[in-house]
Amino acid sequence: MSGNISNGIFGGFARAVAMSRAPFMALGGTGVVWGAFATMVPALKAQTGATDAQFGLALLGSATGGMIAMYLAPYLLALFKHRTLPILAVFAAMMLQIPLLVSAPWHLFPMMVAIGLAVASFDIGANLRISQLEAQSGLHLMNINHANFSLFLGIAAILTGLMRGVGWGIPQVFPLIGVILLGFAWLCREEKEPAEVESEEDSAAPARLPWAAILPVAVMLFVSFMGENAIESWSALFLERELGGAPGQGGFGPAMLGFIMFIFRLMGQVTTQRFGEARVVLFSGVMGVIGALTLSQSMTQAVALLGIALTAIGMAVIVPTATSLLGKHVHKRHRSFAVSRAWMIGFAGFFVGPSVIGLISESYGLRIAFLFVAAMVALIIPAVWRLERAGPAPKT
Repeated sequence: MSGNISNGIFGGFARAVAMSRAPFMALGGTGVVWGAFATMVPALKAQTGATDAQFGLALLGSATGGMIAMYLAPYLLALFKHRTLPILAVFAAMMLQIPLLVSAPWHLFPMMVAIGLAVASFDIGANLRISQLEAQSGLHLMNINHANFSLFLGIAAILTGLMRGVGWGIPQVFPLIGVILLGFAWLCREEKEPAEVESEEDSAAPARLPWAAILPVAVMLFVSFMGENAIESWSALFLERELGGAPGQGGFGPAMLGFIMFIFRLMGQVTTQRFGEARVVLFSGVMGVIGALTLSQSMTQAVALLGIALTAIGMAVIVPTATSLLGKHVHKRHRSFAVSRAWMIGFAGFFVGPSVIGLISESYGLRIAFLFVAAMVALIIPAVWRLERAGPAPKT
């Protein structure tokens, strides 16, 4: 009996991966970028001489680039079609060589604009493609794809930490990331153009975007991205500076986040179908709050890693599950624009959050900053309630 259940689960995973191979690989490449980048934060700060506040403000550049990427994403997908993901992977590989040129704090902001634009374009392009494939296949694909992001983020963080430990720096690490992304560009190729079957119900599409559904999901995405990337960006520094870890050991923070999120996103592929998207997101928000509170009070690396793990459990499925939830609450003709607009607002949290953490840390320390993360993640609870009140998309 248990063997049949296992075969069913793993068979479902295999079907989901086969159905979404190109965006699956694209999100893996995105994970490589952010896992390695998070582990290189101490090196970037040292190379430029930036303070916590200066580096935090520089991350607003990524918010700027990321929001531009979210706005342009539906148009890029329509323009480049099945070539979109490989083109964006090459663009990201090029922009990730800019860290080799920065030498002062003011260089960081334009660097992050370029990196944010490139990597966010790659990221949202993959998510729009997944949303199309979910609608066409009727399968839930988001969690398995985002699990791959987390897996590669964890692997990249560990390997980058090891490279830093043996003396590798920015001139070696970022060119290597670029080469790896070129490999992912090859793996992201698609032979068929994304297309959706038209039906008679298309004429019933509302004239305006359904902001009553978009805004609650945008809140979920914002606080989830904020919590995830705040831990991802600042946990390495917290472990090394606040808790006395050796150079390179800080990489265990982003790695813990990545691996735990990988495991629970795989579980989310199953639990979402059993309990429904709304319940899963609600439970995840509560776990995220508990994790951030634990991290803020940690006095040892072991307790800090426990807090990171609990936060990862909470943050793991919110983004993919909320994105799928939005797809069910909007008409198919609005899907790409609705998802991109929710992400345009929500993805700002991926960069605004760490920037705010830097400012709070400069004045009050990272422990107080992580308390702020807990308070923000708690906003997921009323957002889920509001979305459920909005109801699903009309069928006709």
